Amino acid sequence: MSYVELPGAKVPIRVWTDPATIEDVAMQQLRNVATLPWIKGLAVMPDVHYGKGATVGSVIAMQGAVCPAAVGVDIGCGMSAVKSSLTANDLPGDLSRLRSKIEEAIPVGRGMHGEPVDVERVFGFDTRGWDDFWNRFDQVADPVKFRRERAAKQLGTLGGGNHFVEFCLDETGAVWLMLHSGSRNIGNALADHHIGEAQKLSHNQGLIDRDLAVFIAETPQMEAYRNDLFWAQEYAKYNRAIMMGIFQEVVRREFRKAKVAYEPVISCHHNYVSEERYDGMDLLVTRKGAIRAGSGDYGIIPGSMGTGSYIVKGLGNEKSFNSASHGAGRRMSRNAAKKRFTTQDLEQQTQGVECRKDAGVVDEIPGAYKPIEKVIDQQRDLVRVVAKLKQVVCVKG
Repeated sequence: MSYVELPGAKVPIRVWTDPATIEDVAMQQLRNVATLPWIKGLAVMPDVHYGKGATVGSVIAMQGAVCPAAVGVDIGCGMSAVKSSLTANDLPGDLSRLRSKIEEAIPVGRGMHGEPVDVERVFGFDTRGWDDFWNRFDQVADPVKFRRERAAKQLGTLGGGNHFVEFCLDETGAVWLMLHSGSRNIGNALADHHIGEAQKLSHNQGLIDRDLAVFIAETPQMEAYRNDLFWAQEYAKYNRAIMMGIFQEVVRREFRKAKVAYEPVISCHHNYVSEERYDGMDLLVTRKGAIRAGSGDYGIIPGSMGTGSYIVKGLGNEKSFNSASHGAGRRMSRNAAKKRFTTQDLEQQTQGVECRKDAGVVDEIPGAYKPIEKVIDQQRDLVRVVAKLKQVVCVKG
């Protein structure tokens, strides 16, 4: 489908799904965003749903301002995937050992490594810029600096919630490695700090929703936020790169006889800010639950732990600010999923996948998410499908 244009206070709201399917609370969030004085455009992806502070699946283009709550608290959260030389014929009948080896190598939930990962020894990791990255930590917000040791130990770790590490097959039988994670505790702490700072500023006191407090260009507060935002986005990118290197090495060891080789890694943020130019204007484009889909850009759009995922290429549709969905999107809250589904439902919906099937991940059951195939179909003018993946191992925190 193409988009549906809805009226908004300052800009129209372009929606890549049936507006009738959007929750009332999410639609109200979108209408609130469209009232911001600095807004120049608002695009809504087919995985749209209500989110804390701002709607998940929204792309907000502003001039001279940025809203930290519209980035999300997991700054730089995103995906990485890589195709391997392995095929389905190389796999054993029982994949439980592989899952165990992944869980041994990559801490999940609130876990961290005992010592910071030695990046010099991580498979495929590019160490250029590594020292500069950590030197710039000295410029982040003072209230967060005490978290440095924890931040170092959490690089190369998964986290919980909807984050995952997966071992997948595409439709040709080729094996892909894929993962989803972000900036862990340090990104969350930086986001919370700056959201609080923005809400204190005088120009935000009359806003329709205090969660939409913004920083204004050429102010000390904006410069401080931009510094911390871009550092956290880089942290998230490094976190995925280290994790993927560890994951690749686990697979190389487990399939030593196959002499596994890998193609270049595909990686993309889906909670972030980017400086981009549209209609002759320099804009700050915030994607919360959305990926960049410029012409030829590779992207990753995952489904749920029992369905599948898509590798896509962007078509460069400027009506969406060169964006596409970040996943299937939730169709119910975590609490609602826990009330509605049982572990038996989870077992049934994740049949054929080596994964957790206990009460701790019922809120991640496929039934709590929108159908990924429909979400992909609704954005055929935004992306082209390159590969469809189906997980056979899924690790969650």
